[in-house]
Amino acid sequence: MELRRALVRAAVARPGVLLAVSPGATRQRLAVEAELALRGWPCASGPAEADLLVVVGDREGQGEGEESDWLAGLWRGIPAPKARVWVTDPERAADALASGLADLVRGEHGTDHAPDAHHEHHEHHEHHEHHEHQQNDGTAAHSDHSGHDMHGGHHGHAGHDMGLIEGLPMADRADDRDGLRLDVLHVPLGPVLADWPAGLILRLALQGDIVQEVTVEPVATPPSPRPPFWDEPWLRAAGGEHVSRGDAARRLCAAHLDSLGRLFAVAGWDDMAARTRHVRDRALAGAAAVELASLVRPLIRRAERSRTLRWLTTGLGTLTAEQARQRGVTGPALVADGDAYSRMRVWLDAVGRSAAVCDVTEALDPAEVVGPRGRLDTPVPPSRALLDSLPRLLVGTEFACARIIVASLDPDLDEPTHVPAPRTVHSHG
Repeated sequence: MELRRALVRAAVARPGVLLAVSPGATRQRLAVEAELALRGWPCASGPAEADLLVVVGDREGQGEGEESDWLAGLWRGIPAPKARVWVTDPERAADALASGLADLVRGEHGTDHAPDAHHEHHEHHEHHEHHEHQQNDGTAAHSDHSGHDMHGGHHGHAGHDMGLIEGLPMADRADDRDGLRLDVLHVPLGPVLADWPAGLILRLALQGDIVQEVTVEPVATPPSPRPPFWDEPWLRAAGGEHVSRGDAARRLCAAHLDSLGRLFAVAGWDDMAARTRHVRDRALAGAAAVELASLVRPLIRRAERSRTLRWLTTGLGTLTAEQARQRGVTGPALVADGDAYSRMRVWLDAVGRSAAVCDVTEALDPAEVVGPRGRLDTPVPPSRALLDSLPRLLVGTEFACARIIVASLDPDLDEPTHVPAPRTVHSHG
């Protein structure tokens, strides 16, 4: 018995963590990611690689019917020994992870732990039939002439409402662009993927490796009065609160670093993604402008000098400024006037400028309602316009490029679910 316990402890010393993040839980996600980095625990790309399922967000946001089936399917797909925890309070992220590790060591994997003031354990029973989930893993290694290696991570995707034979999705038939009858494979991406917008599901129809059709289907989430985490400073200022320009710049810097971390990770540059997220965490922790500037400068230089990164992203998801305006897109995607590489360059430039002024105490102009993804005083949230643009950008591209295009836009699904209080945001002409 003691030998078995010792073996279990050794096996789960650094458990693979699968994050299931709900829209509206950005603050909790950031706390969990920072704690995982501190502990050195790896993030799993799919259920088969996971030991610990960390569900991030309020339980009410997971739904009681079909919306929660994907979560039940994830749990069933994780091999034992396994554990599951809920993180609803960012201040208790460390406690939740510690509870999950303790359960793994004890071999207890039938309960959920959502730490509250009394450290109570809550039993969670799923009564719904789950959809089968598919895992599409791929590994790529690139040698960059600028001196770094870019190793592709394994990116899984979850399947929903698909015909299955021996666990594989069935293919239909349809005419391709040349009039030939080719197999059509229906492949869903999301809602739980490493480095993927929380709550987003894309349903793709593939012929060969070419995307023929795209349907954007966010996870059903109740409307929330809470402002999106990344937009909070500008919405507070528009509502009449005093917000400093430095606080807004700090949030902008961290938001773009968060997006860049996803893009680097999806492109296979894991080391750069980890460094970028470390700087993001320092920005959110209140690091001084001098420190932040010294941290972001080498990141910007390294990203701009990477010929491999440029080769991987150039020409993908081209969105001209004219097309962006027609679709209601604002912010970096409009300014970039180009492809995924151009959008990355806009993020890098904004990171450098905002890091330098994050200590400014001057009040933010309430008329400056431009968040990290665009204007916040328009009828359509910035990320809604980005989501609406995805199908046109993805159709006709190779499947392997789809995730890079999504990461280069990085829509925030917290925005479409936000219901502002009356007269919180005013339009300024």
